[in-house]
Amino acid sequence: MATPKQFCRDNITWRQQVTAMLFASPMIIGFCVFMAIPLGMSLYYSFCDYTMLQKPLWVGGDNYANVWSDIVFWKALKNTLFYGLISVPCSLAISLLLAVLLNQPVPGRGLFRTLIFLPTLVPAVASAMLWLVLLNSKTGLINTLLNPLLALLGLTAPGWLQSTTWAMPAIIFMSFWSVGHTVVILLAGLQDVPVELYESAALDGCNGWQRFWNITLPTLSPVIFFNLVMGVIGSWQVFSVPYILTGGGPERSTLFYNMYLYQTAFTELRMGYASALAWIQLLIIVVLTTLVFRTARKWVHY
Repeated sequence: MATPKQFCRDNITWRQQVTAMLFASPMIIGFCVFMAIPLGMSLYYSFCDYTMLQKPLWVGGDNYANVWSDIVFWKALKNTLFYGLISVPCSLAISLLLAVLLNQPVPGRGLFRTLIFLPTLVPAVASAMLWLVLLNSKTGLINTLLNPLLALLGLTAPGWLQSTTWAMPAIIFMSFWSVGHTVVILLAGLQDVPVELYESAALDGCNGWQRFWNITLPTLSPVIFFNLVMGVIGSWQVFSVPYILTGGGPERSTLFYNMYLYQTAFTELRMGYASALAWIQLLIIVVLTTLVFRTARKWVHY
């Protein structure tokens, strides 16, 4: 039989558990309503023929089997992989260069840091509209500046967003516009590099490149690793900018995976097939992220 002290202690523990659950309930309810239930429904729909206008019809793995013969799927997959392979490492390299430069004790350093971060505050739609004007093949500022220089070489300025050759490079170049977030994170990592290491290396006769390669990069590798993972995931979520600029054209040369998923779900109303595409996308992201984690053992130093 429980003693009065034990009963009070058990009662207090029960009250603490109830109180904790009440405080956590908004998050738990929100997760179930907006995450767990939609994920479960999406997984179920991926095995159904569902047009949103009628009840889901179970078709088994047909949606996943149809992916192999879907030419548009492979085109979107190829475009997204190409974008990620070019934009992610280039963005990291540019961000690292800017972070190192902004870490130097020069006059106006705070102003330069603000200017680098400022483009990230511009909404994606506004940024896309700005670049749509700049990249206009006839009246855009970029071609207006390039035409006189290229005319001397007997060349003409690219058509940019109207060209199947230059549309993707133009969108990749635009991705460098928003490297401010990565620069700030790398800059914070640079602040944690011990100054004593640089001083010791300088006394040993190491030049600037040797100090950067042997001290800065190894110390900064966990931060670079974090940004690499976020960049890989983000490259598979590109949607708004190319959707506004090109809509996937010309000739699907800028059709990204997310754009094809959106068109399949909300334009063609093939919600079952779109759900299968979404789960394939998740699998691809998991595989790529796992590969990055596996390689991190060789170059990330904690």
